Amino acid sequence: MATTASKVETVLVVDDDPRMQTILQRLFKAEGYEVITAHDGPQAVETFTARSPSAVVLDLMLPGFSGREVCKRLKSSSPDTPVVVVSAVTDVTDKVLLLELGADDYVTKPFSPRELFARVQATLRRSRLRSSRKPASAEVTAFGDCEVDFSGMTLRRNGVAVSLTAHGFKLLRFFLERPERVISREELLNQVWGYNSYPTTRTVDNQVLKLRQKLERDPCQPVHFVTVHGAGYKFSPAT
Repeated sequence: MATTASKVETVLVVDDDPRMQTILQRLFKAEGYEVITAHDGPQAVETFTARSPSAVVLDLMLPGFSGREVCKRLKSSSPDTPVVVVSAVTDVTDKVLLLELGADDYVTKPFSPRELFARVQATLRRSRLRSSRKPASAEVTAFGDCEVDFSGMTLRRNGVAVSLTAHGFKLLRFFLERPERVISREELLNQVWGYNSYPTTRTVDNQVLKLRQKLERDPCQPVHFVTVHGAGYKFSPAT
């Protein structure tokens, strides 16, 4: 059944296997999507920049440079565009790394094309929902001694630039858009990572710790990213 979206959405399929490209092209076209393809890392980045697709299906094993590097570059230029990684690698460390770079989901080979399609659709729905909930002034905001520009993915503390991964910006934005609300680790995993079966909620703790280390005056006594014992975390814009 074709998608009912009024605007035709475009999916970029990045894979060096012509057979897989053909399978995914047919699948997404049958559902009403426009499909563009790339067979290596440099071509993927060039095509993404030129066409601005709605979503990306990205194989990890690519010529030119790796899918990890492609993911990093795509998310640095457009953090809200969903990227679904496809790989035969099942190592948890690889999954954590990709998700920290900003990937929205991770599908392990061999996979059902219908499952992959469902995953891509789910990431697109989450992306649309996030966009609809963004307040008009959400691109540039300040708290404490920090100022963040989400459109340019820049962050400064006391005027000094602070580096964050694409996924760090996603987590920070999620907190800033929900001030003073207690958010469970499970909600963060589901809504920020978009991953219902993520390996462990310790990943959330580690990412919050990184935000504290970079953005709190005293990471050992945080005032912005506060632990609510037995419940989760709460962001407070208080100075």
